[in-house]
Amino acid sequence: MKRLISVFILFAACVSSYAQVDTTGIYGERKDSLDAAVFVSQQAGNFLSKGKDLRTEVISAAGLCKMACCNLAESFENSASVTVGYSDAVTGARQIRLLGLSGVYTQMLDETRPVMRGLASPFGLSYVPGQWLESIQIAKGSSSVINGVECLTGQINMEHRKPTDEKPLFINAAVMSDTKMDFNIASSLQMGYKWSTVILGHVSGNIVAHDMDDDDFMDEPKQLQFNLSNRWLYMADNGMQIRFGVRAIQDSRLGGQMLPENGKHVFYSRDSYIWNPLEKPADLVNPWGSDILNRSLNGYLKVGVPLNEENTQNMALVADYNYQDMDSYFGATKYIAGQHSALANLLYQNEINESHKFTLGLNGVYDRYNEDFRRIVIGQDVTDNGVTDLASAGVFGEYTYHYGETLSVIAGIRGDWFNHVSDGKSKFRVSPRLTLKYMPIDEIVIRANGGRGLRYSTPLVDNIGVFSTGKQFEGQYNEHILEDAWTFGGNITYYLPFGASSNTYLSVDYFRTQFTQQMVVDYERYANQISFYALDGNRSFTDNIQLDFSVDPVERFNITATFRYTNAKIELAGKGLVEKPMTSRFKGVLNLQYATNLNKWIFDFTASLNGSCRVYDFMKDFKDEDGNLMYKNGRTPIYPMLFAQVTRRFKGWDVYVGAENLTNFRQKNAIIGADNPRQPSFDASCIWGPLMGIKAHIGFRFTLWK
Repeated sequence: MKRLISVFILFAACVSSYAQVDTTGIYGERKDSLDAAVFVSQQAGNFLSKGKDLRTEVISAAGLCKMACCNLAESFENSASVTVGYSDAVTGARQIRLLGLSGVYTQMLDETRPVMRGLASPFGLSYVPGQWLESIQIAKGSSSVINGVECLTGQINMEHRKPTDEKPLFINAAVMSDTKMDFNIASSLQMGYKWSTVILGHVSGNIVAHDMDDDDFMDEPKQLQFNLSNRWLYMADNGMQIRFGVRAIQDSRLGGQMLPENGKHVFYSRDSYIWNPLEKPADLVNPWGSDILNRSLNGYLKVGVPLNEENTQNMALVADYNYQDMDSYFGATKYIAGQHSALANLLYQNEINESHKFTLGLNGVYDRYNEDFRRIVIGQDVTDNGVTDLASAGVFGEYTYHYGETLSVIAGIRGDWFNHVSDGKSKFRVSPRLTLKYMPIDEIVIRANGGRGLRYSTPLVDNIGVFSTGKQFEGQYNEHILEDAWTFGGNITYYLPFGASSNTYLSVDYFRTQFTQQMVVDYERYANQISFYALDGNRSFTDNIQLDFSVDPVERFNITATFRYTNAKIELAGKGLVEKPMTSRFKGVLNLQYATNLNKWIFDFTASLNGSCRVYDFMKDFKDEDGNLMYKNGRTPIYPMLFAQVTRRFKGWDVYVGAENLTNFRQKNAIIGADNPRQPSFDASCIWGPLMGIKAHIGFRFTLWK
């Protein structure tokens, strides 16, 4: 499998080169000049969709260009709905939070296909280049039963560049002041009126290590990623559509301590879990590092077949296979794992008339994990090797009723059988979901939805930061509890009668997620231990309130302001009901965008204010270099983040320059016990703020139009 990924990367690179040659002779006047100006002036980078039944925030193509947006993880800085942070201070893994909960409870979709599951979740956000995407849709709450049962807090759906785009060649390149470089290429080709394809390529990496806080640990790992994708579309005369594609990824990361005299990374023997004695300096006692190699190969097929001339009846098949390989070493911990995942979804849809529609379907999901795990820390030497099969099969039905534009009702129900339920409960679970949308007048949209979500936990992968500690693991860290939660909420949006466009709105929404079963990762139960255990009847819930306001006070000037408040509580063993640690209480975002006439110049500015969170009990007495408490009242400080970018557009070219974290705020002493990482007190996973200071970037985008 590993050789197959490498062979595919080489093959796709050759195909990509051919696609670029095929575009010769079609240079001409840029056809999008006027259209692009109209598009940006009328469509904000972030906006709430009026037509969606679920409360859905859309990050458009314009929004994806507001900042460097090198990958999906960096595309949410303009959004208060999604909070992005690091899982630890070593690996560079990014994690999101939606409705105040970890991103593993958010279903990630690639054009409605579930992705980033299991081993792919810790680094998956970094494997979606922002310039590969046309848009991102963030839907809060329980979604349709059609896409599976793993949506607990919401869905994030990614729309990629299409094979039918009239863009034979697109190139984007950027470099940042920390030496991180990012290169993307896309080529959409139409071969007659039935066949079309898009080839997407990506290379990124950084070559220089940085240690801004002088703790002898890299602030971000050295990293090199190759990412290639090829998507196809076939459209038959009878309306049948076939979509299929393949994708390969290889990503290597080296993090941890550096040699004091030259800043180079120290490599160590993976077999003996010790540093190479030829490279380790005598004055560096018990050094610590990480070495991670991720490889992935994905293939998918989507077939849609109309069953009558009007296409009011149709059938669809969605199939997906993904292989994910993770070879990782964290100090004296080894975690080598492979995951084979297969998914199939068969649907029948019947649109009886304009008001009534129903969908019936069957689906199955299968995951095989092959894990080789060993962890050596003071007081503990554990080994866990083996194969785990997690599978589910479901049947579902969904009914949709529309009363013109005034009312829509979507009622769905699923029945799923799970093979790996070890808590004595039934292996068959029923998941109902309901969505309502009501527009009493054209200016007001009222939405409500609720339902049940279920997912297998993968404790170590879901919480990859635990590897970057010296703490012992205790409890059910190698078990796969079936997590179970109900989410309910609603939204009211009022479109206001002022501004230079019709998209001035004020919106408020509230959602609550309540778990009946959850894998708890507890840093506070025992000293220098991390406990893994099931919620088992205790309470765990999150309340989330958000306000959104958007207006164009004058033509080509957009102002968007968002504020989110989160109340997250969990009942921990021996502590009772407490605020969930390391969960930000609020976030506010203000985004300003102004474009000159014909969009020759575009100015973007984003400011965010990030609220405090409760730190773990063992962090309450930490002091800084001056002897002052770092976390007064056991909470992190409130801090701002500023982003700015200026874009100059030419015929076929965009050149942009910008910077992020202009306040230069960084979390102090992000790595606890960095001076002796082999001690139980060592912990690089307690991250609540940015790890890097000011970063500038410069880049360009080139688009060749037919």
